[in-house]
Amino acid sequence: MYPDPDHSFVLACQEAGSGGLDGPFRGLYDRYKDRVYNVCFRITGNASDALDASQETFGILYRKIGEFRFHSRFSSWVYRIAVNASIDLKRRQSSRRFASLEWASESGDSPGRSQDVLDENIEMPMASASRHELEREVQLAITRLSPKLRAITVLRYVENLSYEEIAEALDISIGTVKSRLARAHDALDRELGPVLHKHYLG
Repeated sequence: MYPDPDHSFVLACQEAGSGGLDGPFRGLYDRYKDRVYNVCFRITGNASDALDASQETFGILYRKIGEFRFHSRFSSWVYRIAVNASIDLKRRQSSRRFASLEWASESGDSPGRSQDVLDENIEMPMASASRHELEREVQLAITRLSPKLRAITVLRYVENLSYEEIAEALDISIGTVKSRLARAHDALDRELGPVLHKHYLG
């Protein structure tokens, strides 16, 4: 088995047991907080949901770290939990939104505009507006992918994981990684082709 750079951190947490967040787990949290938040933000599409998914991720890690046996890299386990927490959060929101729309339809009320995943970015400063607009379009295109394609795109192009690392993190084969990425490329090309033409050729 390959050496895991997090081995000593994880062992310290396991030996400490329920030592609280100010014990060894604090070091592990500091080591992963930015990466976890980044993954959660890219998958959920906004800061509020990313914070919720991040908290859920570290809550699971804290409760279950004693069960980790290094059958995979610890980082792969962290990514898997973060991806699942983000996807589960969005699915729960979709279910609630669907129920709300059904209620509004039955009551005759017209539902208000749903919270767009990019609302928090719309109020960004006007400086470099064109670049920010492109960033918003890219993020929006990612959030329009299916959850599986969204996760694999984030891990590959935001976190820069290798095919092998993605396969381990998502517990899928390398062939599945490649096929999902190919589908994600096609979808993003369709979404972003006109946008890129507007910004760079228009």
